[in-house]
Amino acid sequence: MQGLPFARVLCSPLQRAVRTCELAGFGTLAELDARLVEWNYGDYEGRTSAEIHASRPGWWLFRDGCPGGESVDQVAARADSLIATLRDGDGDGDGNALLFSSGHFLRMLAVRWLGLPPADGARFMLDTASVSVLGYEHTLQQPVVRLWNDTRHAEH
Repeated sequence: MQGLPFARVLCSPLQRAVRTCELAGFGTLAELDARLVEWNYGDYEGRTSAEIHASRPGWWLFRDGCPGGESVDQVAARADSLIATLRDGDGDGDGNALLFSSGHFLRMLAVRWLGLPPADGARFMLDTASVSVLGYEHTLQQPVVRLWNDTRHAEH
């Protein structure tokens, strides 16, 4: 990503995202944005999916949210707010933005970017340190996924 022009670099204030941003060489350019924080897992923080399913069979993050944490609608609203900023921040939506965040939130961002229901976030897997690119076919009214879950840079 070095050498690519970015109008904005936004980063979650959480330590892992900040460190990833720094390691990628964008730490001095980044604006911290609380909308990029990972899903608040509430009562499920620190528990594995297997542990949660043992006590709550059939639980699905992108449908059920987290008790004591964020609901699906709350995370979708954060993603929608960020998308509105990215598309209209300077009035015309021009300029690439580079974002550093966490997996579940970025999956929600992708489905909301496409105008899909929040539950569809479960269909978009992300690996740690992957690169994804959201963009447009022709206009702001035609959002697309240009690249998803690319980890080729980590193979070296």
